[in-house]
Amino acid sequence: MSRVTSLPIAPMLEAMSLHIHRTALDNGMRVVVNPDTTSPGVAVNIWYRVGSADEEAGHFGFAHLFEHLMFSGTTSGIASSEHLATIESVGGSANASTSFDRTNYFETVPAGALELALWLEAERLAHLAVTEENLTTQREVVKEEKRQRYDNTPYGDLLDLLLDGRFGKTHPYGHSTIGSVPDLDAACLDDVASFHSTWYRPDNAVLVISGCVEADEGLAFAEKYLGAVPAATGSLPTRIQGPVRHDNPRVVVERAVPRTSVTRSWATPPITDPDNLAVAMAIDVIGSGMSSRLVRTLERERHLVDGVAMNDFGLSRGSSAALLSAHLKPGVCEEELTGAVDEIIAAVAAEGPRQAELERARAQVERGWLESLAVVDERADLLNMHETLLGDANLVNTYLDRVRAVTADQVAEAAKRWLSPDRASTVIHKEA
Repeated sequence: MSRVTSLPIAPMLEAMSLHIHRTALDNGMRVVVNPDTTSPGVAVNIWYRVGSADEEAGHFGFAHLFEHLMFSGTTSGIASSEHLATIESVGGSANASTSFDRTNYFETVPAGALELALWLEAERLAHLAVTEENLTTQREVVKEEKRQRYDNTPYGDLLDLLLDGRFGKTHPYGHSTIGSVPDLDAACLDDVASFHSTWYRPDNAVLVISGCVEADEGLAFAEKYLGAVPAATGSLPTRIQGPVRHDNPRVVVERAVPRTSVTRSWATPPITDPDNLAVAMAIDVIGSGMSSRLVRTLERERHLVDGVAMNDFGLSRGSSAALLSAHLKPGVCEEELTGAVDEIIAAVAAEGPRQAELERARAQVERGWLESLAVVDERADLLNMHETLLGDANLVNTYLDRVRAVTADQVAEAAKRWLSPDRASTVIHKEA
């Protein structure tokens, strides 16, 4: 029988060091170009640093609304939905997404269509058609999305309950990105136009181009199209901050759900904090993957749950949040689960991870990281996250070194400081 020997990962990681070129246009837009002539296509990725955390009370859902409005055409002659249709006509794809901290628009196109993609992005930044017709249409699209994804699905109110329990209603992270139907219904054209002019401006955006383009060519195209968008006047608003809740509530709701679920959350350091990686490694050891302590103990050994997972939101504004979610087997009570979870976390906090656990967690991070860097659209998004939220896309090239530098003692301290039972808020969905 032949034996498969895994290749040393260090040379692979070294070979994945990315060539990154950064500049700022005269209008304030930051540009990152990552040339990769081995790729058949090129990714165009723009992050506007505006998300649900930037919304004012009474305007919840505006950031997500614009994810849709930005495909509604321009005053310069691009018809509604023509942006997407044009990209698809040349063999490309386009989409957008909204989070708490940013709104992202992205295309992946053949190399020869790079100028087309950049021109389309420049046109909708400079000449978006914010009309009553477009507002009415996209408002109904968002409301239908909310009905399908939140209102008419089991556990659909979980995120809202979690955010309120962890952050509170006055915190910028205290409401979900999907938005408020009453706020959307009350939105007038002036409100929406003001939101666009406030946040959709070159100096609040980062453009990343990754793939089959030379660095000089990519920078020149960015200057030609996005650089032609006039600079905004006035300064950007100060981003809202707020204190995290520390009363750690326990909320029980009865719903028509298939299984009783228990979800716990902890305030964790933001991705800008040096402690973030140690907390992330602690979460991986405790609850990420089939070999993690939660899965091994709760599912395989004690048979308490039908599924369990743990992750972090990856937020950047003062605080983030870790999440542990489990669906209980019939006859299992909440206290039995939470007691077992607390024991697992306490053991990691007291003794740290075993060496094999730490190595597994590192290998899992490395594999996922390399998979993301292997395709230009995911790579462009990672580059944009590092440039927009962390201030330098070059940090992509040091990420795995920083992961490898996290020690068992740091993981133990992170679990003790951030994931203790007295810091957890809890949401229980009981079967009605």
